[in-house]
Amino acid sequence: MKIPLVDLKAQYNTIKTDIDDAIQAVIDETAFIKGKHVERFEKSYAEKHGTKHCIGVANGTDAIYISLKALGIGEGDEVITVANSWISTSETITQAGAKPVFVDIDPNYYTIDHTLIEEKITPKTKAVIPVHLFGQPAEIEKINQICEAHNLHLIEDCAQAHFAEFNSQRVGTFGVAGTFSFFPGKNLGAYGDAGAIITNDDDFAVKARMYANHGALVKHKHQIEGINSRLDGMQAAILSVKLNHIDKWNSNRLKNAILYNKLLNGVDGIETPKIHENVKHVFHLYVIRVANREALQKHLAENGISTGIHYPTPLPLLPAYTYLKYTHSDFPVASDYMDKILSLPMFPELKDEQISYIVGCMKKFVTGK
Repeated sequence: MKIPLVDLKAQYNTIKTDIDDAIQAVIDETAFIKGKHVERFEKSYAEKHGTKHCIGVANGTDAIYISLKALGIGEGDEVITVANSWISTSETITQAGAKPVFVDIDPNYYTIDHTLIEEKITPKTKAVIPVHLFGQPAEIEKINQICEAHNLHLIEDCAQAHFAEFNSQRVGTFGVAGTFSFFPGKNLGAYGDAGAIITNDDDFAVKARMYANHGALVKHKHQIEGINSRLDGMQAAILSVKLNHIDKWNSNRLKNAILYNKLLNGVDGIETPKIHENVKHVFHLYVIRVANREALQKHLAENGISTGIHYPTPLPLLPAYTYLKYTHSDFPVASDYMDKILSLPMFPELKDEQISYIVGCMKKFVTGK
């Protein structure tokens, strides 16, 4: 049996007619840049979050960068974020001119350890960017309280957590901005790069939209220098189709994760993911911990099962951040987990028998039988 980490073709096959019709409509109308397809998606995405604004942008990285620039964060400022994430979260801080300050992860949920944030705050700190990692929200209410107490901007990186919830409130709606990636493998994925920012702040929305459009809200009337970061019509049309299915897909992901947890319960040496009691987890990734990861990964590959590692090196320990002079002891949890975390196949169309096969292969590896 061959089981990929993610099966995008399986998803396409379930909505093929609607997707094909949406693509054809964009071609027929030559509505490739801006236009009604982008406007429709922005309106629908904002409404589904209960927010006033959605600004479509070229990708999730730009969504964070534009948010930082719209808030005036730059040279001499510091922004706190988590040690375990994709580099987009931190590189955008540097690109904006500020300095990234990293915090270790919660040992149970892999998101930023909120109890360690305040000790990293200095007079230069201007914002905090928690990441709702693997589909599970960070302790966002407590993080928001910290930000309010210290007059800091809260930007939520929701790239892996489309429509996840903390205490029945959707992620991306707690701070000044929620940033999203629609990279094809995400819970809500385009067929290319795409991203968005959501917000209830009118002034921020104007600045973000302006910065993303060469510093102009009206063509040729440039108020500032900005960048070119646009959600194109093709991706917007595709996302509008997929938006109608996201709740079901997220529900299927959670069902798959619960089955994994049930079947792996009690298997020696396998630490399954914990679900915070106050959240709606959408399981972008299903990540276990195991001491002999490479051997297990090799065993699964030999049995046709694809896996991944998210992420093999904590951000502050990458060569890109050598200048910050961090060591493993600065991030004991992230450093301990870096050689143990392993992502198993997870997508809405994953079948129960596929999960049973994966778990069966893992049990054979553990027991040698």
